[in-house]
Amino acid sequence: MTGAGGQRRTAGYGMISTPEGPTAIVEAAEIVGLTDPAGLSVAVRDRSTTGMGELLRALLDAGTRRFMIGLGGTSTNDGGAGMLAVLGVRFRDRAGQDVTPTLAGLARVASVDASALDERLASCSLTILSDVTNPLCGGLGATSVFGPQKGIRVEDVGAADDVLKRYADLVEGAFGTRAAHKPGAGAAGGLGFAAHLLGGLSRSGAEVVADLIGLDGALVGASWVLTGEGKSDAQTLAGKAPFVVARRAHAARVPATLLSGAVDRAALPDLGKVFAGCFALPEGPMTLAACIENAPSLLADRAEQLAHLWREAR
Repeated sequence: MTGAGGQRRTAGYGMISTPEGPTAIVEAAEIVGLTDPAGLSVAVRDRSTTGMGELLRALLDAGTRRFMIGLGGTSTNDGGAGMLAVLGVRFRDRAGQDVTPTLAGLARVASVDASALDERLASCSLTILSDVTNPLCGGLGATSVFGPQKGIRVEDVGAADDVLKRYADLVEGAFGTRAAHKPGAGAAGGLGFAAHLLGGLSRSGAEVVADLIGLDGALVGASWVLTGEGKSDAQTLAGKAPFVVARRAHAARVPATLLSGAVDRAALPDLGKVFAGCFALPEGPMTLAACIENAPSLLADRAEQLAHLWREAR
């Protein structure tokens, strides 16, 4: 597959059996992830989601017609243009020439042609797995909320958002449907928008995973739940995995404790209303690089100490 920065990379995907038939599980971060050094070496304006389109096309060629696409943790901000281009959508400038499906290229787009969109998509079932409800554009959109963490300078957010808004207007006209306003359209730098255009239906990624792993059944008879994520903050309570776990645990009358890589102190008052204690991994002042390198041992140590505390408290 093609990574966000144009380099070739290997990407994994999953296949599961469902009552409706074989279903492919595709994780956007596997292809255009925020942790890919090669992708991050290229300016965000030049990154693209073409690799997502390549994987979907390869799965279509293999006969797959049911997809679950996990959105989140991407380094791209192209509104899903790269994915759409591989699947047959053409983006042209005022001279009628094709433009590269990147944020920089979209600034020159004058017309969009979706007439050659892969016909097999019409018979597909596409489930969008995302834990964010942001629209594509505006103050709560992909660029405003998530752009800076991908490398978009604060002073450039407005201009980049304008590019996506104009792009969205053109694409919606070509597809004959609106999607930029839908909850989750801003997920993964706008991949949610493109997935909605392809007929995707949004579901909470955390809820789907909880169902697939049988979380409710595991909670029966349990006395304690330990959950966490990379960093917990106010967004955690907007439907991210730890919140879903805590909500289900509460329904089963099981306390849930939060153990994350980092915990935003400003969010502690609200997090404390949901979790039976909130804890971070670092044992003292540590650099982010050291935390990442030692994450397994830090997690094991902190979980062990919490378990000791829980046992004694009981």
